Amino acid sequence: MPDAPVPAPDPVADAADLAADMRATVAFLLEADRLKGVERRNWLADGSRRENTAEHSWHLGIAAMVMAPFASEPIDVGRAVCMALVHDIVEIDAGDTFAYDQFDADVAAAKVAAENRAADRLFGVLPPAVGAHFRELWDDYERGDTPEARFVMAVDRSAPMLLNITEGGSAWREHGITRAKVIARNGVHVQPALPLLWAELLARLDTRVAEGAIPAE
Repeated sequence: MPDAPVPAPDPVADAADLAADMRATVAFLLEADRLKGVERRNWLADGSRRENTAEHSWHLGIAAMVMAPFASEPIDVGRAVCMALVHDIVEIDAGDTFAYDQFDADVAAAKVAAENRAADRLFGVLPPAVGAHFRELWDDYERGDTPEARFVMAVDRSAPMLLNITEGGSAWREHGITRAKVIARNGVHVQPALPLLWAELLARLDTRVAEGAIPAE
């Protein structure tokens, strides 16, 4: 018995699907624009104002490109850059949780729950295949169990550390953050993935501590 013929594509239906995907993609781009309005705690390096999460995500994408040669394990740079750009989109809904508040288990658990709800909604705005790809990148980052995720996590921890050190530590002083807390939160991620960067950050941090800008303990 001959195989049933494969139905010919319906150009009208295909055009309708593409139009729907375009509307969904534009809707997502407008959602993503809202990231520019999510204010973070740290200041820009020049101290002129606080950073927003869109700027942070862009900075991480650039950092992923320029720091890739220093990574301690081989990484897919393109995937790492995409992961860096996607990793904080959930803050559109969940907002920014101050990094050092996450030492509190209840705060950390609430953050995870809020960000998972945000991921469900925001990535669900996209056409299904693209939304699934974005969600997979975000889940990979959150698990932290691939070379790219470990690398992006290191870059993510190092970028605000560098800005805080360069600006003079205003946000850290405001919240009682010491050298010891900075090292406890960031070293475990940055040092294994980007050891030369960690050495540079520590040297800069210790200069600020010696100047009295950041308390040691």
